[in-house]
Amino acid sequence: MTLTFTTLDDRPGVEIIDQIERQRYRLYTDSPISPTPVDADTFHFPVGSAIAIRTSEIVLPTVVPVYVRDAEGDMIAEVKQFESEAVPEGSYSIDLCTRIKTYLRADAGFEVSVDMEQTRIDFDAPTEVHVGARSRHERPAATVTTTEDPLDMMAAVETFGSALKTTDPERSYPTLRGHPPALQLGDSLDIPSGVECPDTGVHLELPPDLPSIFVAAPLAYYLGASVRPGPSPRLTTDDGFEYALTGPEGYEREVERVLKQLFFLDCLTRTEGYYEIDLHERRAVEPYVDLDFETLYHRPLAEQVAEYLTVPYDVVEEHIPEWRLTAHVDPVARNAEQLPFVVDDLAIVRTHQPHQKTQTSVTASVEQEFTRSSDFTRAASAEPSTVQTDYVEPQSESTLEQAWIGDGVPIGASKLTPEAFQNRLDREAADGDISITVVQNDARMAAERQIADEVYGNRDDLPFDITVRENLTTDELADTLTEQNDFFHYIGHIDADGFTCEDGALDVRTLDSVGVDTFLLNACNSYQQGLGLIEGGAIGGIVTLNEVLNDGAVKIGETVARLLNCGFPLRAALTIARDESILGGQYIVVGDGGITVTQPGSGTPDLLEIEKMSDHFDVEMTAYATDERGLGSILTPFLKEHNSYYLSSGHIDTFSLSKEELGKFLQLEEGPVRISGDVYWSSTLDLDSVF
Repeated sequence: MTLTFTTLDDRPGVEIIDQIERQRYRLYTDSPISPTPVDADTFHFPVGSAIAIRTSEIVLPTVVPVYVRDAEGDMIAEVKQFESEAVPEGSYSIDLCTRIKTYLRADAGFEVSVDMEQTRIDFDAPTEVHVGARSRHERPAATVTTTEDPLDMMAAVETFGSALKTTDPERSYPTLRGHPPALQLGDSLDIPSGVECPDTGVHLELPPDLPSIFVAAPLAYYLGASVRPGPSPRLTTDDGFEYALTGPEGYEREVERVLKQLFFLDCLTRTEGYYEIDLHERRAVEPYVDLDFETLYHRPLAEQVAEYLTVPYDVVEEHIPEWRLTAHVDPVARNAEQLPFVVDDLAIVRTHQPHQKTQTSVTASVEQEFTRSSDFTRAASAEPSTVQTDYVEPQSESTLEQAWIGDGVPIGASKLTPEAFQNRLDREAADGDISITVVQNDARMAAERQIADEVYGNRDDLPFDITVRENLTTDELADTLTEQNDFFHYIGHIDADGFTCEDGALDVRTLDSVGVDTFLLNACNSYQQGLGLIEGGAIGGIVTLNEVLNDGAVKIGETVARLLNCGFPLRAALTIARDESILGGQYIVVGDGGITVTQPGSGTPDLLEIEKMSDHFDVEMTAYATDERGLGSILTPFLKEHNSYYLSSGHIDTFSLSKEELGKFLQLEEGPVRISGDVYWSSTLDLDSVF
């Protein structure tokens, strides 16, 4: 069982723990409780585990939207921040949009109220309440074997739609898109029994070649479409609708536009379904499109697709949420095995070949920085690295993050590996504290260790187990790396022989296995050792491609540490931190960059950019999707005058706030704030000293 309920020690209540995804959430009660297990099938929506408690009130320590449904599942009340709602006697389901998806069931009257900092549910009297929770952990339900033949590959990709939990517009919610089946190469096509593809009446006709198939995989998955060969790429339906996938910017761009448009309009249409919310993007778009969303919601998927594609893309383009990830894939058969994992992220897939070059040292701008500086580098040797490496430089795309699948070392993108994804699927349940180990193997780098001491574990809402060690021997470092650890932060030197230790070098590729989940190797040339950790069992980490100056490494290390502590995924954290130093381009993510070390306080981490105007502050919010809150999730800013729901990826909106409003907003939770290009931290930001 991956979900557990544990009574609290410090005050009455219960903590819900997702042991696989390392997520926690608390519910407080007015008096001590004695939870008892109950049948999870009694809830309107699926839950993994459930308990019964008796209480007069439930208090949530965060602000969350609350949806109240009657016995038939119809929504009768929606309560947002700064709102309250009294519900009369009856049988109700209460949907809480918490980090771990949580539902309540009660036969009683109650009042829901949400203020600046918390959410309360007050019952008329002590009441039996059923509490159900659902883990967001997903894994492939089956493994499909395919050959390298494009026709077999089409049949394999067609199975991706079998993972959809619904073909209604609600599949635009990440929790209703299951993980596609895994793929493996073999001598013949083998689709296991039980892998049932939905009959959506939508078909993709593609040229029978791997690049065309790879690019269309996310679209085929999202539509539950059949995939078959054809002379030119097009989307068709059983009703005779046809749409060419060859736009003026080419096939790959057109597939991207179609996926984004269909997904976005589903997000608007679903507001007529289970969650009838006031969505900002629907209000922005509805006056400019000739779509009857209420009628569309009840029509078959194929008819929805045909209607959606009558809308010119430029009408909706600026309102589509910024996509989380572009995966640049070398279109060879062996890379198909990673397709299900990027498709699960609903990533945009690119297969055009990026610029390739052989690089023997740092780039010219970084070399100038080395020349000007009197600071020391984190190289183990005074001699510069001269190892020839094949680099690839994927084209920058209009997504928050970039990744590369293929041979070579990517610049400005993360390096995806099949081992990392498999390691995450094999991740073992853990119910203890979040374990973080910091190792400093050079006394001159004490500044970064001091920052790590101050940053890690300063969250009141999460339990941490922090270990700091110095000047380890090879045996001591090997023991540290083989122990179970959520995050490993290394401060020191690395060279071709491995980690520099007191008595020599440790090459992690010689270890049988490692227990580290995620890592930051803040040393020169740590790329190969990072890959070694992934091959040994780790999931993802941040590494360097060449030499880095100590001062720049400290800046990057501090920013990454703070961002990870705020709940940013690895890839998003590095995307933001790269701007803190000219050396930022020397850092990349290896493995699964979507993993987080800690959970974000509000569910979705965000970056604020603040500009002072004559009589107010303009605050631009950018949200970063996580694996738990992926594309299609919603958020509402904790601002009294801006209480709409937004699709939560990329630029959310720019809000005009008074100094007093901004000050209160910044204190709600720790997070990054960018002002004039510099990053500050909300809890310690002094507006008077900055502006």
